[in-house]
Amino acid sequence: MPEPSSVAGLIAIACYGLGWTLQWRRLRGNANTRAYVLAASLAAVLAHGVSAWGIVRDAGGYQFGIAQVSTLIALAISVLALVSSLRKPLDNLFLGLFPLAMLAILLSLGSGGSFPGASLGPVSGSHVLLSVLAYGFISIAALQAVFVSWQNYQLKHGQAGGLVAKLPPLQDMEGFLLELLWAGQALLSLAIIIGAFFIEDVWSLEGIFHKSFFSVLAWLLFAVLLWGHHRLGWRGTTMVRGTLTGFALLLVGFYGSKFVLEYVLA
Repeated sequence: MPEPSSVAGLIAIACYGLGWTLQWRRLRGNANTRAYVLAASLAAVLAHGVSAWGIVRDAGGYQFGIAQVSTLIALAISVLALVSSLRKPLDNLFLGLFPLAMLAILLSLGSGGSFPGASLGPVSGSHVLLSVLAYGFISIAALQAVFVSWQNYQLKHGQAGGLVAKLPPLQDMEGFLLELLWAGQALLSLAIIIGAFFIEDVWSLEGIFHKSFFSVLAWLLFAVLLWGHHRLGWRGTTMVRGTLTGFALLLVGFYGSKFVLEYVLA
């Protein structure tokens, strides 16, 4: 009999696929199907949550391998995007985010725990939660930066119709990118502070220096980027490139160390 986490994961994949299809048809045409998109998305994140809990939690504690953390981050991204879409017309982000969530679920369902489960106290649990949320916000910011770059390119080349006309104004798209960066930077700051000063023997953990080094580099880049926007008026291409570079640093920091620990050293 299939495990509940596997069944929930397959249901989540089906609902994500339905939400993606409905949103694509809505974007291509003028059908008023937003309520159906949101309903499918809500069902997807609920099922995804059940699946993620079953994948991460085991008898020995919590599994935080690449597959397990990927599905957690994908869940956080999907929830944040869904909540954000309730107050801003950002449903088009689903087209980029939902396939990633489906891939993360498939990866998690096909990967067992490679290490003994880790126990989480209030401090370490807070660090994990803040880190996942920070990655979630910054991941959405990276996708938003791609949309902003594409929209800006199309407008500069006189392509204001078609799919571009269905997006919010460029100024609003850039404004939401900044909101995402501020939220991600704040959460990343808290995660770094808790990890560095409140987790006992944190520097003795395998891979922590690599992750911390690239996380701090990303934090510094985002800090300069946000300062430059506030003080020097940076926007457009500068904000897009800075966002994508910071996101890449976080990916290298986390997935680089995890890959070495799980697939090279193991």
